[in-house]
Amino acid sequence: MKKWLLMMIAGALMITTTACSSGSSGKEKQTTKEGKTVITLSLQESSPFYEILKKKFEEKYPDIDLQIKSYKNAGEQWGQGEYEKYVKTTNTALLSGKGADIIELSGLPLEEYVSKKMLLDMKDLMDQDQTLDKNDVQMKVLESLKLKGGMYTIPAGFGIAAFVGDGNVLKNSTVKIDDKSWSWNTFEEISKQLIQQARKSGSKQLYALANYPPDMLLEEMVVENYAQFVDGETKKGKFDSPEFVELMQQIQNMYEEKVMTADQAEMGHQLFSPASLLSPGDLIDVLYSSFENPVLLQKPHTGQSEGTRIFPLNEFAIRANSPVKDEAWKFISFLLSDEAQSLQDREGFSLLASVNDKKINELQEKAKSGTYKLPDGKKAKISDDAFTQFKQFVHSAYRYVNVDGRVVPIIGEESATFFNGQKSAEEVAKLIQNRVTTYLNE
Repeated sequence: MKKWLLMMIAGALMITTTACSSGSSGKEKQTTKEGKTVITLSLQESSPFYEILKKKFEEKYPDIDLQIKSYKNAGEQWGQGEYEKYVKTTNTALLSGKGADIIELSGLPLEEYVSKKMLLDMKDLMDQDQTLDKNDVQMKVLESLKLKGGMYTIPAGFGIAAFVGDGNVLKNSTVKIDDKSWSWNTFEEISKQLIQQARKSGSKQLYALANYPPDMLLEEMVVENYAQFVDGETKKGKFDSPEFVELMQQIQNMYEEKVMTADQAEMGHQLFSPASLLSPGDLIDVLYSSFENPVLLQKPHTGQSEGTRIFPLNEFAIRANSPVKDEAWKFISFLLSDEAQSLQDREGFSLLASVNDKKINELQEKAKSGTYKLPDGKKAKISDDAFTQFKQFVHSAYRYVNVDGRVVPIIGEESATFFNGQKSAEEVAKLIQNRVTTYLNE
């Protein structure tokens, strides 16, 4: 359930300061002996995708030598204190105007880099690029990632934060869900109605969510309404507010009233389940592993109501003082091409609507022919209407919440002492406020 969060905080980049291959720290372009222009790409982690991407990019642009520098090999884990050391090294390199021309920025303090003018605003380059089909590129995703009106990062793909409902219960109930606009308060009301209906009919005990601890739910609800509790501009938290205290108490009441449970529930006793979708295949594997007859829904949310929430994967930026900005943009543009977006090893949903539709069509054909198997080995029985909804759902996915991934764990850690009865909501709110304030002002 926390896979989306781990992906947000695990992203990093490699910054080196050696002469020719480390990244154009001076103002002049670096060239190879053959006269090729050198551009450097800095990655948090190597993978076969980037090796293939490099090969195809250089085939298209034979006058460019793309040099990839990765901090760690694929599958390696961060050592104790290694990530913090890495972030400090990265910050120092960027502040001094050194480093790679193109950097993977996932999980690093984007707002700080933008405020100090370390990164290039790619908006004009995007607008002027005639090689991209803007009708196919999911521009709403890129628009949602803008910061202060500028387009400073472009991801290789994105994940979707979704909800799955038990269709066997929901479709036979008089309770209707408008998931495009429902809030967590609406979610609570609907869940209580469904649970009460089941009790009156003598049916089994139902839970809105099961195997879902209250501190995890609090994290999720804060993420969905992050701007209410953290002001990124002034670097101030608002966790000692009455609204946050009430939110914790609201969650506690839902567990006390057995609307939700942190315990594992038997199959068929859970109404909803959160789902982090990382590929078109997850539309089948995740949904149909959760329920026999799943209903794909937007997550309950507050504030901005339009669009399903996404989280970017592998965000890239161009260093503002790179001497090879035009060549670096060619790489970003190539990353958004059909050729690159269609590569098998690329993570996430595509930034091209046509690529997502094609992959969903392929899944539909496999399901029809009976060759698509679920993780448990069973054949997937999915209606054509479901695949139509899958496409519509992916097309609607562009709502982004700019969250500092290192703030969220603080909320979970401290709130656990309230939910287990050790401390009051007011005490926990102050502790969270103090820790977040200290972090934001580091």
